[in-house]
Amino acid sequence: MTCIDLTIEGEELLRALEELAQINRQPDGSCCRIALTEADRLGRDLLVEWMRELDLEIDVDQIGNIFGTYGRQSNAKPIMVGSHIDTVSTGGKFDGPYGVIAGLEVIRALKRHGMVPPCPLVVASFTNEEGVRFQPDMMGSLVHAGGLDLLTALRSEDREGVALGDELKRIGYAGQLRCGSLVPQAYVELHIEQGPILDRERVPLGAVENLQGISWQEITIHGQANHAGTAPMSSRRDAAHTAMKIVSFARDLALRMGGQQLATVGSIHLDPGLINVVPRKAILTVDLRNPEEHRLKEAEGHLIDYLEALSLEDGVSIEKKRLARTLPVAFDLEIVRTIERSARTLGQPIRRMTSGAGHDAQMMARICPAAMIFVPSVDGVSHNPAENTEPEHLILGANVLLKTVLALSYKDSAP
Repeated sequence: MTCIDLTIEGEELLRALEELAQINRQPDGSCCRIALTEADRLGRDLLVEWMRELDLEIDVDQIGNIFGTYGRQSNAKPIMVGSHIDTVSTGGKFDGPYGVIAGLEVIRALKRHGMVPPCPLVVASFTNEEGVRFQPDMMGSLVHAGGLDLLTALRSEDREGVALGDELKRIGYAGQLRCGSLVPQAYVELHIEQGPILDRERVPLGAVENLQGISWQEITIHGQANHAGTAPMSSRRDAAHTAMKIVSFARDLALRMGGQQLATVGSIHLDPGLINVVPRKAILTVDLRNPEEHRLKEAEGHLIDYLEALSLEDGVSIEKKRLARTLPVAFDLEIVRTIERSARTLGQPIRRMTSGAGHDAQMMARICPAAMIFVPSVDGVSHNPAENTEPEHLILGANVLLKTVLALSYKDSAP
């Protein structure tokens, strides 16, 4: 048996993806496993059960990251693969879980043929990647990589004032492993693209060479509540109206800057939220992204200047709070090339790509060489129950992950 002969049998991969998707499946078909909820606990329990079935050594660290290790008898630094299993409230079934379950299938293929690589293989599932309930996003991998203090992360609170650390204990995943104690020699993350490029170009694979920087801001506008029927339009200090100006500005800013600049207002809350009351307060989020750090800083500067001018123009006070800020990442070129060679051994075309979304791989790149593999998302849809990737692409991506892991494992010795 040689590395070239090994393949992943896709039936188990597809079955596991569907089984995990059934946990807290919503009537519209969306997956809702928000971090550290009861649904997340059930998903974690199922993942641990699968790891036990493969006889992996299981560790849970102090931020709740789950690691399953194959071949720990070797003293070599491990190769790590994985992603996350938490979702947004309207999630699809592939974003995150695909990379974790495919990692398990890599190990299943190795075990099926009695192969133990010369270095351990670790499958990781990181805590709170989505950042829906607790901020920042990609929290588990960020803490693991030393970019966020553990105690700060554990004290993070959701909108109801519930602390992340308390929720970890409640669901039984406040582990004992010291964060960051597993330092791999390489990290490879398999993921659906979540964008339209591969699907539009009819290319089945992407080798991700870099990833955009991300800036998340929460903006709070303080106006004045008033009667909707008696307050003259000219004298209103309408927090909702100011918020809508920011929505328009964010879009116009991205279009004006051009290139790969993106801007999104994804959340707006009005207070008191009544049909006949001028809102006294509005809270909204602004998500800015660019693969070039100097351009991202430029966009942030334009937003700050606009908010200062808008406060005077509308007679309101505006507060801003940074929720998350990540630098653009250039992935390891040698791993990117290894991914490309792995695709070619399967006779498949592959293109280099920039990731528009944030991923755990960008945090892991702080402590080890890292890169990503993309497979197409039908119509570029994600964070949506319509999220879909064709089964043949899911299986192909898992086999490229397998080939890549083997190539990295045996780079200094023949299999």
